[in-house]
Amino acid sequence: MAPLDAASPSLDPAAFVRATGAEKRLDLAVQNARCAACIARIEDGVRKLPTIKSVRLNLSTGRLAVSFTGDDALAVSIIQTLDRLGYPAAPYTPDTGEDPRSKEEKRLVRALAVAGFASANVMLLSISVWAGEGEMDIATKTMMHWLSGLIALPAVAYSGWPFFESGWKSLKARAVNMDVPISLAVILACVLSIYETAMGHGAAYFDAAVMLLFFLLIGRFLDVRLRARAGQAARDLAALQATIAHRFEGDGSVKAVPATDIEPGDKLVVPTGERIPVDGRIVAGEGEVDASLVTGETQPLRVEPGAQAWSGMVNLGGPLTLTATAASQDSLLAEIARLVEAGEQSRSRYVRYADRAARAYVPAVFAMAGVTLVGWLAFGGTIHDSLMNAIAVLIITCPCAMALVVPAVQVVATGRLFKDGVLVKSGDALERLATADTVIFDKTGTLTEGRARLINADTLSPDALEAAAQLSRLSRHPLSRAVADTAGDGPVAADFQDVAGGGLMGRVDGRRVKFGSARWLNLPDTEDDAAQEAWLVIDDADPIRFVFADTLRSDATTAVTELADLGLEAELLSGDREAPVAAAAHALGIPHWQSELKPQDKIARIDALKDEGASPLMVGDGVNDAPALAAAHVSVSMGSAAEISRSAADLVIQGDKLTALARAIDVARKAKGRVMENFALANIYNLIAVPLAVFGLVTPLVAAICMSASSIVVMLNALRLTRA
Repeated sequence: MAPLDAASPSLDPAAFVRATGAEKRLDLAVQNARCAACIARIEDGVRKLPTIKSVRLNLSTGRLAVSFTGDDALAVSIIQTLDRLGYPAAPYTPDTGEDPRSKEEKRLVRALAVAGFASANVMLLSISVWAGEGEMDIATKTMMHWLSGLIALPAVAYSGWPFFESGWKSLKARAVNMDVPISLAVILACVLSIYETAMGHGAAYFDAAVMLLFFLLIGRFLDVRLRARAGQAARDLAALQATIAHRFEGDGSVKAVPATDIEPGDKLVVPTGERIPVDGRIVAGEGEVDASLVTGETQPLRVEPGAQAWSGMVNLGGPLTLTATAASQDSLLAEIARLVEAGEQSRSRYVRYADRAARAYVPAVFAMAGVTLVGWLAFGGTIHDSLMNAIAVLIITCPCAMALVVPAVQVVATGRLFKDGVLVKSGDALERLATADTVIFDKTGTLTEGRARLINADTLSPDALEAAAQLSRLSRHPLSRAVADTAGDGPVAADFQDVAGGGLMGRVDGRRVKFGSARWLNLPDTEDDAAQEAWLVIDDADPIRFVFADTLRSDATTAVTELADLGLEAELLSGDREAPVAAAAHALGIPHWQSELKPQDKIARIDALKDEGASPLMVGDGVNDAPALAAAHVSVSMGSAAEISRSAADLVIQGDKLTALARAIDVARKAKGRVMENFALANIYNLIAVPLAVFGLVTPLVAAICMSASSIVVMLNALRLTRA
């Protein structure tokens, strides 16, 4: 995502408005959106504008899709409204540039380093003051405090900026988030320290301010780190779309034009090896295309005049001529990208544990600090003492431990799963995985190995196998690779020819050999729908049948059984033909299965399960699975899967071992338990510490130490997951 500079005087957002029928659409890149509450605030704010029809924010990509009617100039009002809400926006342009979350991560690393350096040095000075209590005169103490301030104040200004900026924008939008009490506590601690040092009272709390920021930045960094890769699927899908199309002009010449210029009715030619740029119908040429985008199957699809072709398919045969039936933005690949974004947007509405706690926690913090200040003043306390006690309440109740509750457990759990070959990509993935109750499998590449294997090699003569292999070693066709893998390395055929859409031919030991489809060889089709086949003909001898199949993974049965033991019901949804899907489901004991499904069909089944109150876990690997992976409650992709599927999924099984899935669910459920324990510990701490601060029994420095101790306890409890 490349957000353009909305502040540029030359930028007119109206230029990015696109008409879609009677309505108009504007896509914006929105900054600073972090949680489900941000989604509601943004969508509700924009929806109040006149003629707005729909508003949808994808939290992962930061993309806001707005549909409206009327004048294009409304685009300016939309951006101005978002800016007033505290969420700057600019026209959205997908590209393969640096993810803004990566920039935020680097910024937090720098802030964390500065806060850590300042904390270490200020604490050394503070320890010197504590150790010299009773022996160090007031002048020396004051000098030590000024030195602490010289280190702490610049560090606070730099390291605290992420919290100050977020809190200020929240206040401008007439809202309060967790960063408001954090910012207030840090600023007041610094102001009070400057005052105490200047007045020579011998007390300062610079160490409390920098220590507080250090622990809070750890939590913020851990959260951003886990979410850094979220939202890559849409950019990867954009990269899959062909950027150039070869269009026939009026004079019969072929001109290379941007794919976005293609309109329905244009006549195009697709050279061998290139992607089909838009949906269309074949009018000339025949051969095979890689249709895994639509079906998820590795078996190439044969096309001929009259056949429908979809954007994103790769032409494996000779040149194809087609007539466009849809523009680039209305083609299948663009629709899949929209389905992925819609799924991610729906999933991003999941309210995480920390967000739920913040809604009640932040008002309570302000209420307690306010009651402390007013109460001390009402009962005769000085302004100095009243303010100091109120600051102590703010610091001691500062949501440092609360901010670490979820990230600390997530990082320990993701580290544990990484050792088991499972990569966790989303910050709240473990929370959703722990609540999954239904698992939906794709077939090809997920439950099966995802490639054809020669399954009747033991019935073939060595001569027949070697003859086919000498042709196959010169081809990249999936069935040819299966034969070559079975036969191993060896010589190749002479006078080799690869007949597009037919097969291979050449000479082996002086004999004329053909290896290809029954149709090409004028042979009758077999009745076996569950198998793939190819035929070998040597000179005028009888044809020899080669049978291929995509075999189940060695651990597929064990994985399905383990998931059943964890209480998950299994379903199989595949784009493959009915016979192989039924065979796989029967072999694995999966009672519910469907075949020949499009991406939309899989999403429909997932939505149906959600409507029934289920929390579906989707496991897939193909490009066509990406929308379903994004739409599911939680999703897992195989390490060998298409890049788009790995991007859309919440977790990736790196070693391609399905049995790792049950392990991941078990760890996720234990992590949920640790999170609940940490919330309980944080609340117990507040129940004990807050009354002490309210009654003036702790100073801001002691409050900071207590706050740090509670954070350490939370992290130590999270580390127990390493032994779970």
